[in-house]
Amino acid sequence: MSQTTKRALAASLKKLLLKKPLDKITVIDIVEDCEVNRQTFYYHFKDIYDLIEWTCMDEASKALDGKKTYDTWQQGFLQIFEAVQENKPFILNVYHSVSREQVERYLYQVTYGLLIGVVEEQATGRNVREEDKKFIADFYKYAFVGLMLEWIRGGMKQDPEQIVGRLAVLIHGDIARALEKFQTGKTRQNISNV
Repeated sequence: MSQTTKRALAASLKKLLLKKPLDKITVIDIVEDCEVNRQTFYYHFKDIYDLIEWTCMDEASKALDGKKTYDTWQQGFLQIFEAVQENKPFILNVYHSVSREQVERYLYQVTYGLLIGVVEEQATGRNVREEDKKFIADFYKYAFVGLMLEWIRGGMKQDPEQIVGRLAVLIHGDIARALEKFQTGKTRQNISNV
């Protein structure tokens, strides 16, 4: 029942965002639209920004379900784009409001979750430190999120399949090469050769 109520509150927020900007929406507006009381809202969320964060993470987990491997990362990333596109009024309104950082934080979390899965899979059988795997995932996370933020800023006009296709060409095999360079023992040697 809890997830159902949270999703109903999220649906009300999205509906309201079609009519007015985020900074003009109150908890009262949301609960009236959702036909629940304020206590119900505050039982699940501490404020509207908490609801936004939960909504973003819920959408992301649905988009990435089972798409965290090397063979499926492109599909996972495309599904992140599609989830953002499906929620365009919500994302644009949130992005252009005081909670832009929430959209960025959400995208960083989602993208890192996808990428660390790919890095871990590609690292199987290699002696690579956890901090180096995290560094590789972070590097790609910032690149992917930067592209997505530009896409959002530009009004989401470019075809996501084109973006993901170009990314695939750009990074094909790069994660495995990076892991090879970070294998224990090779890293110090590579650094000293720089």
